[in-house]
Amino acid sequence: MLAAASACGTVENLTAGQKVDRAVERIGEQKSLAFRLDLDADARTIRDLSGGGDPAEAVPPSMARALSTLHVDVSIRSRKPLADSQEKDFLGSRLKISVADGVLAEYRVVGDFTYYRTDPAALGSAMGFPVPSPDDIPPGREAMKEVAEGHWVKMNTKALGKARKSAGGAPGAGGPDARTQRKILDAVGAVVGRRVTFRTGDGSEGVEHVVATGNVRDLVTGIVTRLRPFQDDLPGGMELPTARDLRDAPDKKISVDFTLRDGDLRRLRVDLAPLTGKPAAGELPLVVAFTEARDVRAPKGATELPPGAMLGAGPGALGGSLLPDRGPTGGIGDDGDF
Repeated sequence: MLAAASACGTVENLTAGQKVDRAVERIGEQKSLAFRLDLDADARTIRDLSGGGDPAEAVPPSMARALSTLHVDVSIRSRKPLADSQEKDFLGSRLKISVADGVLAEYRVVGDFTYYRTDPAALGSAMGFPVPSPDDIPPGREAMKEVAEGHWVKMNTKALGKARKSAGGAPGAGGPDARTQRKILDAVGAVVGRRVTFRTGDGSEGVEHVVATGNVRDLVTGIVTRLRPFQDDLPGGMELPTARDLRDAPDKKISVDFTLRDGDLRRLRVDLAPLTGKPAAGELPLVVAFTEARDVRAPKGATELPPGAMLGAGPGALGGSLLPDRGPTGGIGDDGDF
C-alpha cells in the first residue's frame, strides 16, 4: 500500500515507501505475529505533556507512573499466512496489558474459549485508589468473584459473540470483510501517497530507517473524506468524525520512524508530543517493537462463566454495571500458565 501510495512522489519517496511496503507484506506472509507497544517516556514527562500542558488537566501521578511502565503485548498464531487467514484459521491469540506493578488485563483466545484475568492490586495502583473486593460483587453476579479473586475465567467465544450481539453491541471478533478492508487500504494509500513524504535515514549493517512525515489534520481529513462514501460498510456501526471534529484535529506535522533489519520490519517509533500542545516539555515516543511469537496456550484451572457475565467489562475491569458507584475492579493470581 505504501509503495503504491508513494508512486506519485519523488524517486526517494518511491524507494523508501517500497521498502516499508515490502516489510509489511512479509509480515502477512508469516503464520505468526508478536509485538510490544509502549510509551518510552518517564512519569514526569507524561504529566507535563498530558492535558495540553495544563497542570489541572494532567493525568494523576499514579496514572503517569503506570503509563511510563505500560506494555501492551500481542501475539497471534495461524495455520495459514496471516494475510490469507480467516477467523477459523487462528490457533490462538493473546493480548496482555501490564505495568510495573502487575498485569492490568490479559485475554487469550484458544480453541472454543476466550480466557480473561486481571490484577486488582496493579489496577488500584494505576488508578490511584483501592479497587472493590470480591465481597462487593452484587447478588446475582457471584460468578464474577472468580475474576475479583484473581482467577482465570473462560467463556465460549461463539456464545460470547452472540450475547454481545443480543445486547446491542458488536458480535465480537469480527472485523470488516475482505472487500471493505481493500477499500480502507486503498483510501489510506491514496491519501498517504499525496500527503506524506518518505525519506531514508542512517543505518548500519543490515539496519535501515525510513521516516514518513505528514500533517495530522491533512491526513485525517483526507482519509475520512475517502471513507465516508462507504461508511455503512464499516464494522460495528463505526461513525466517522464530523467536519467540526476534523477542524479540531491538530494542525501539526508528525513523523513515523520505521526500523528495518534485513528487510523485515522490526520497530516503529512516533513522537506524540507535537499533538499535546506542549511539545517543548519533551518527547512522548510511542514505540512498537516486533518480536518472536510464542505459542498461545489455554491457562490451566480457568472457571467457565456464562457468556453474558462479562458484558460491559473492559480491560482490567469487571464492568461498571457490576459494582455501582465504585469504579472498576479485577483480580489475578500471578500463576498464568505459559
